[in-house]
Amino acid sequence: MNDHHSRKGKLYLVPAPLDFGCATQSPITDVLPELTLRTAASLQHWICENAKSARAYLKRVGEHTPLIAPIQQMQLQELPREAHKKGDHGGKSGAVFDAKALLAPALAGHDMGLVSEAGMPAVADPGSSIVRAAHDAGIPVIPLVGPVSLLMTLAASGLNGQNFAFVGYLPQDASQRTQRIKELEQLAQRHNQAQLFIETPYRNPALWLALLTSLQANTRLVMASGLTLESASIQSRYVKDWKKLGTEPDNRTPVVFAIGQ
Repeated sequence: MNDHHSRKGKLYLVPAPLDFGCATQSPITDVLPELTLRTAASLQHWICENAKSARAYLKRVGEHTPLIAPIQQMQLQELPREAHKKGDHGGKSGAVFDAKALLAPALAGHDMGLVSEAGMPAVADPGSSIVRAAHDAGIPVIPLVGPVSLLMTLAASGLNGQNFAFVGYLPQDASQRTQRIKELEQLAQRHNQAQLFIETPYRNPALWLALLTSLQANTRLVMASGLTLESASIQSRYVKDWKKLGTEPDNRTPVVFAIGQ
């Protein structure tokens, strides 16, 4: 027993399907490999963004691979709410909380899972504070294989896959958003660096309009929506060609946007 408690558990970064909040869902075995599902099913201690969506995820895992314990007996700890809104990577605006306290089960010898609502935790999602605290406490960190929407978008965009940046969300204020779009366009042109960003789905149409009105005609603009779903669409065109089409994203489906050359 003492030996068990002297050994630290591992922190697994457990990817989730990209269909969170979508009207349709892909079979979980289409998007997560066997080892990821088996590992997720073996964990009883979790850190998550939202306990309700984590339970729904575990239910999907359990339909394929038997869970180590009933979902009601899973220990689910939520990241603080401000980590969702502000991120948790420090800085002036980031959420500040004791990440190490959430890792108590791993310090006591239990393996743990970190899961976000969609995709890879700690990438375009909160969780980096947990990962840093794990490294600082000597807890092994093991990322599992699963879908990462940013890399799928980049690979399918035709933009520069050797030099790229993910810049998160653009400002909501219209004038600040326009200014930011022009800054990103200049970075893309000056350094031939692809710029990737996201938005909350209900604001996608407003962002799209801002992109079409603010970007230069010969800038390449990419819209990748509903990745991994049967209805997935990845389109990469010059702004001048997008304007002729009159296409726009809906206000429900997750989209990754990118600009470049």
